[in-house]
Amino acid sequence: MTADNQVTFQDRMLSLGLARVSEAAAIASSRLIGRGDEKAADAAATEAMRTQLNMLDIKGTVVIGEGERDEAPMLYIGEEVGTGKGEEVDIALDPLEGTTLTAKAMPNALTVVAMGPRYSMLHAPDVYMDKLAIGPGYPDGLVDLDMAPAERIRVFAEAKGCKSEDVTVCILERPRHQDMIAEVRETGASIRLITDGDVAGVMHCAQPDETGIDMYMGSGGAPEGVLAAAALKCMGGQIQGKLLFRNDDEVSRARSAGIEDLDAKYTRDDMIKADVLFSATGVTNGSILRGAHRVGKYLETETLLMRSRTGSVRRLCYKTQNF
Repeated sequence: MTADNQVTFQDRMLSLGLARVSEAAAIASSRLIGRGDEKAADAAATEAMRTQLNMLDIKGTVVIGEGERDEAPMLYIGEEVGTGKGEEVDIALDPLEGTTLTAKAMPNALTVVAMGPRYSMLHAPDVYMDKLAIGPGYPDGLVDLDMAPAERIRVFAEAKGCKSEDVTVCILERPRHQDMIAEVRETGASIRLITDGDVAGVMHCAQPDETGIDMYMGSGGAPEGVLAAAALKCMGGQIQGKLLFRNDDEVSRARSAGIEDLDAKYTRDDMIKADVLFSATGVTNGSILRGAHRVGKYLETETLLMRSRTGSVRRLCYKTQNF
């Protein structure tokens, strides 16, 4: 099956099942919030996500996962999931997007999973990706990775009908972004620095009225870029990404993943070529989702479940005593 053959992609039937996948991972990792053990939190989320995926009637292949087969004990790139009885699908996932955030009980940790028809997702290697994202309602290609950060701010502010001082940019707080941060601040724009979780950072752009964030820029993991593109495919908005390579080994990994043009710029629809399902569940409280929390005898989670085909965005509240 090719990405163009979406007739058999039963996204409506699979959507609630996918929500259970991210919910299970969030419930499992919630036990480790604030415990200071990143590996344990990630392992708990991964095992729960894998178990739920294997309950779905799909022939799933993990294309964005926890690493290469020899380096990851489960949910590795290329792993087959599901009962094997259903249709062929691509799976992109991050069982715990924000392991440090969870371990330190900091905001915006999520469990994230996306699903689309087989061969519909960019098989991004585990390297850095330069990213630039804005929300919906703007002309295609309004801002571009080839623009300097200050130019991006100027062009965006003009399109929004505001001053540069009224624009807020989300950037991952890393030493490699010091020059970018300085240039953005020189424009007068505000910066929301985040310590981890750039999938959530990109998603913030799609709901600027709620989050106060207009734009995301900076480099982070390429797999997270594909997950962010899946979210924006459902929520609306634009993202560009370009792979960054630090050594020959990373170039080799990209070529092994089928990447031929190492200098390519990928748009949202280059990374996600067909309709997609996306589910994210809050682990710790954040700007988009409330984290897992106790309500009496229950543990309550909040999930954002989205379908790009219909543009539907659902918020699901789930309570369980089994935690």
